[in-house]
Amino acid sequence: MQQLTFTAPQTLLWEDVPEPKLDGDGAAIVRPLAVATCDLDSAILTGKTPFQPPIALGHECIGEVVDVGDAVTSIEPGERVVVPFQISCGDCGACRERRTGNCETGPPMQMYGFGAGGGDWGGALSDLLRIPYADHMLVPLPEGVDPEAAASVADNVVDAWRTVGPQLEARPGAEVLVIGGAGPGSIGMYAAGIASALGAARVDYVDSDHDCNARAKRLGAELLEDADLGEKLGSYPITVDASSNPAGLRSALRSTARDGSCTSTGIYFEDTPLPLFEMYSRGCTFITGRCHARPAIPPVLDLIVAGKLEPEIVTEAVVPWDDAPDALPHHEYKQVVSRRETG
Repeated sequence: MQQLTFTAPQTLLWEDVPEPKLDGDGAAIVRPLAVATCDLDSAILTGKTPFQPPIALGHECIGEVVDVGDAVTSIEPGERVVVPFQISCGDCGACRERRTGNCETGPPMQMYGFGAGGGDWGGALSDLLRIPYADHMLVPLPEGVDPEAAASVADNVVDAWRTVGPQLEARPGAEVLVIGGAGPGSIGMYAAGIASALGAARVDYVDSDHDCNARAKRLGAELLEDADLGEKLGSYPITVDASSNPAGLRSALRSTARDGSCTSTGIYFEDTPLPLFEMYSRGCTFITGRCHARPAIPPVLDLIVAGKLEPEIVTEAVVPWDDAPDALPHHEYKQVVSRRETG
C-alpha cells in the first residue's frame, strides 16, 4: 500500500509500505476517507518540533471499516467511523477515568501521525490504518455527517471542546475569551464555535489573522480587535489560550476572572514565564497538556448533528488525495485531504 511520508522539511512523498494486518481479535483495519491537517502539522513540516522525519503523516481521520477481528462487536465492515488520534484501550485505570491520552497499555504519547515520537503507529494519509482496540476507539460517524466536515473531530475539534465544554456545563451561560493564532489557528476557532453552540453569554475572540477572525465571527464570536497581547483584556470566567504565543498566554491568564479557569492548547517548547502572583491572587485554575480525545468525540458529534456546530467553516480547502504531497507542505490554514472526487 501507499503512505504519505514526511522525509525532510517541506517534503512529502508517497511510499510503498507493507499493509497492516489484524494482529488480534479486538483489532480493525480502516481505510481513511478524509484526513485533516492538524495545527501542529505545519510546524512539523517546517522542522520546528521535536518530531523528526521520517513520519507517516496524518492523524485527524474519518475512515471506512475494512476488516475486524473476531471479538469486535460494535462495528462492522462498511461503517464510517471517527478514528481518535491517540491509542487507548478503554480498560486500564487511566481510560476508565476518561484519561485516554495517557492510556497505560503502552509507552506514553502513543498516537498516529507522529513517527517514532508517537510509537510508530503509522499515519492516516495511508491506504489502510490498523486500530488495536476497535470496540473502544472507533466511534461511528452519524448518518448524514460529511466525512470532510468531521475529519478534525479526531483531534483539533475535541481539543477545542475540552477548553469550554466541561467549563460551560459547570457555569452555564458564562462569558468566554479565546485567544487564537497558533499555526493555522483552527483550535481557537473551534473553541469559539463550540462555546457559542453551548450557550455562552458572549464569546470574545482575539487573533491577528484576518481570515481566522472572519471564520470565528461566522462561528458566533465577537472580535476583540487591536487587543494588546500580554495585558488584561477583561474579566472572563472561562478563558482559552490557543495562541502558542507567550504574550497570548499571559493575556488569557490575566483575563481569567476570580475562581475562573484558563485552558491552554498551545504548545510551548521553551520555558515560558507566567503571571503566577496574579493567578494566585484570583484563584485561577490553569489547565495545560494534551487533550483526552476519545471521551470528547460523542458530545462534539452531537453538536454537529444538531446543527449547532459547523466545523467545515474552519476548513480552507479540500484537497484530492493524490495531490496531498504538493498541497500540504505550504498550507496556511486547515486543509482536508479527501478520497472523494473533487472539482
